[in-house]
Amino acid sequence: MSLTAGSRPDGTRPPAAVEEPTAAVATAVAKNGMPRKAGKAGKVHWRIRLRRDRALILMTLPVIVLLLLFNYVPLLGNVVAFQDYDPYVSSNGVTAIFHSPWVGVEQFSRMVDDPLFWGAAKNTIVLFVLQLVLFFPIPIALALLINSVIRPRVRAVAQAIMYLPHFFSWVLVVTVFQQIFGGAGIIAQTLEDHGWSGFDLMTNADLFKYLVTAQAVWKDAGWGIIVFLAALAAVSTDLYEAAAMDGAGRWRRMWHVTLPALRPVIALLLVLRVGDALSVGFEQFLLQRDAVGVGASEVLDTYVWNMGIQNGDFSYAAAVGLVKGVIGVCLVLAANKFAHLLGEQGVYKK
Repeated sequence: MSLTAGSRPDGTRPPAAVEEPTAAVATAVAKNGMPRKAGKAGKVHWRIRLRRDRALILMTLPVIVLLLLFNYVPLLGNVVAFQDYDPYVSSNGVTAIFHSPWVGVEQFSRMVDDPLFWGAAKNTIVLFVLQLVLFFPIPIALALLINSVIRPRVRAVAQAIMYLPHFFSWVLVVTVFQQIFGGAGIIAQTLEDHGWSGFDLMTNADLFKYLVTAQAVWKDAGWGIIVFLAALAAVSTDLYEAAAMDGAGRWRRMWHVTLPALRPVIALLLVLRVGDALSVGFEQFLLQRDAVGVGASEVLDTYVWNMGIQNGDFSYAAAVGLVKGVIGVCLVLAANKFAHLLGEQGVYKK
C-alpha cells in the first residue's frame, strides 16, 4: 500500500501543528495585553465595550453634563425645606444655606395645617382626573382617524393643522379663547345681536376646570398624536391584509390589529401621565388667576410660585415642592408596577 505525503505507516495523519500567531494578533496582544475572556453568560467585558462605544459616549457626554447641571445639582437645594432659609444672611443665596437655622420638619407640619395647600391639592387632583378622562384618549382617537386617511396629501395637511397650536404660547391660547368665549367675544356678541343674553365663560369659576381642559386639548392634542402615529407606522400591513381576508371589517381590524399595536405605547404614556399628576400646568392657570379667582385656579405649581416667589417664603415653598416630587415618583413606580401586572413593559422592565 502506497503512503501519501505526511501520513504515518498505519495510514493515519499526524495532528495538525498549532499555527503561529499572526502579526496582527501579536501586535494586539502587545498593545492591549492578553485577550480577556467574556463575562458570564457571554457578556462582553465593560472595558471592551467602553473602547468599542467611546465615540457614542463622547457624543452623549454634553447631554449628561447638562442633565447633571440643571436637573440633579439643583436637587441639593431641597435642603432649605428643613431650614428657615433667609437669602439675606450672606452675600449670596448659596452661602446663605450654610448660615440659615435648621428647623427640622416644621415646614412640613405647617403645610399639613395650611387649608390653602389642601385647596390647591384638591384642584390639582380634580383637574388631573378630568384631563386624564377627557384629554388623554383624544390623541389616540386622532391618530386612528389620521391613520385611516388614505390620501397622503390630505393626511399631511390634517397633521399640520393639528400640530400648529402646540407652537402657540399660553398667552396666545388664552387670548384666542377670550376672543371667542369671553364677555366681549364672538359668541356673546352674536347672541346679543339676536336678542339673547350674552355670557362670559372666561370668568365662570364653576366651569373653569372644563375651560382649561378644552384649552389643553386644543393646544396639545395634535402634538400628542406623533407617538401614536409612529407606533402605527410600525404595524405590518400583512396583519391588515390577513384580517381582511378573514372577513374582518374596518372596525374589527381596528379593534384586533391597530389597538393591540398601540397598547404598549398607551401603557407607557399613561404611566408617565400618572407620574405627572401633580403638575397640571403653571402659566395657563397663572394667566387666568385674576379672572376666576384663587379658589378655582390655584394648583400646586401656582401655590409654590405664590408662596416662594411672591411671598419670599422659600423654605415652605421648597417643602411643598419636595413633597410634590416624592409623591410623583411614588405614582410612577405604582403605575409602572400596575403596567407589569397587565403584561406591559411600562417605563422600565421588571
